[in-house]
Parts: sequence; C-alpha cells; structure tokens
Amino acid sequence: MTLNEIECTLRELRLSGIAATLNTRVMQAQASQQPLLETLAGLLQDELDRRHSRLTERRFKQSRLDERPTLGDFDWRFNPKLPRQACFELHTLKFIAEGANALIIGKPGTGKSHVAKAVAYQATLQGHDVRYVEADTEFARFALASPKEQTALMRAYVESDLLILDDLFLARRISDAAAELLQAIVHQRYKRRGSIVVTSNRVVQDWGKYLGDATMGTTILDRLMHRAVMLEFEGRSYRLKEAAARLAIAAEA
Repeated sequence: MTLNEIECTLRELRLSGIAATLNTRVMQAQASQQPLLETLAGLLQDELDRRHSRLTERRFKQSRLDERPTLGDFDWRFNPKLPRQACFELHTLKFIAEGANALIIGKPGTGKSHVAKAVAYQATLQGHDVRYVEADTEFARFALASPKEQTALMRAYVESDLLILDDLFLARRISDAAAELLQAIVHQRYKRRGSIVVTSNRVVQDWGKYLGDATMGTTILDRLMHRAVMLEFEGRSYRLKEAAARLAIAAEA
C-alpha cells in the first residue's frame, strides 16, 4: 500500500489527525531512525490532539459565547476593590462539581460580564457543556419561538452543565412570561443541581419588584442562593474609561 493509499484509508476511517501529519511523521522517523512504536505513538497523539481541538471548538460554538475572554487579560488594577480572589476561585470551576451557583452583582461597566464569560470559556475548555445567554434578550427570543423551538431551548437551558444568565433585569421590569420562564429554569436546574452564574446591575432585594411578584422573587432567590456565592462589583466603569481614552486619542489626532 502506497503512502497516498494509506492517507485515503485513514480519512475513510475518519482518522484525519493521523492523515494530516503522516508525511511529516514518516520523514521524521526516516531522518532519525525512530523506532516504530515511537512513530506510532506520535501519530496516535496527533489524532487525539485533532479530536480534542474539534471537540473544544464544538463546545465553544454550542455555548453561544461571542468571545474567548480570560481572567488574565482583565485589568484588575483599575478597580482594586473588586473581589479578585473570589473570581479566581470561581474560575477553578469547583462550584460546577458542587452544583453551586454564583451571583455577580454590581454597577454597570465594572467587569461582571467579562468574568462570567471567562468562567464560561474555561468551562468549555475543561469539557463542560455551557450555555451563555443575555437574559432579557433570550427571554424575548423564547417568547417568539415555536413550541418545538421552545422545547429545544428549554432543554439547553436546563440540561447544560453551566448556564450563564448575563445582565438579568437589564430592562428592569420583565414580562410575566419571562418571569415564569426564569422561575422554571431556576427550579429545574435546582432539582438537577445544575450551576447558574447570574450577572445583574440590580440588587437582589429589588428582584421581586422587577419580576412583578414578590413571592416569585423570593422563590427564585431561595433556590439560587441555597448553594451560592455572591460577588459584589463596585468601582469605576471600564467602558467609560475606554470611551474617555478613545476621545482623548481623537482629540489629539
């Protein structure tokens, strides 16, 4: 069997990782008189690396994250009072194994979404099924979906290892249907011990007002906070800082 035939066979067997590096590995083995088992081990590792890369990329796409942020690219010096240690503890993902939640509450522009997305991205890299949604926008999308689409969406909200509800109550008052959806999601994930990370500009004491139902607000918070950590973000807005920097550059131009 020729090298080309071997490559065709590998692709037919869906061993694209080996097929992609076969020529290189063969030349490497010939040049260094590499033992057969060592060459084979290298080819198998190539296949594993290719499959892991594809799986990681698939998880990222399914998560619906729009970027790949990390805690390392976050400017902690700008707001030194932020709960840095708690953010890195969340980044270890131990809370997912424990079925715990996290509420990241604070002023706009202080980095809540960045931290939540960094945790979500790290979870995809570690093999978790993640679902990221901008809460108010997603509730509106759900309301317009067909019954079949709603069933699929609800399954994704409930069955993922980690659900990120970003900017909850951004529009303050949400519809009755959205409030009922939020309650259902929290209730179902509570029963499954599925972790939720919520970011919001609104203090939790006012959630009942934004839901239009104090009892519902208490029920949701009771389940969210039973096993949860709360991170409070205060300080100056990163977005305003960046906007000021852009204006300063424009003025100098």
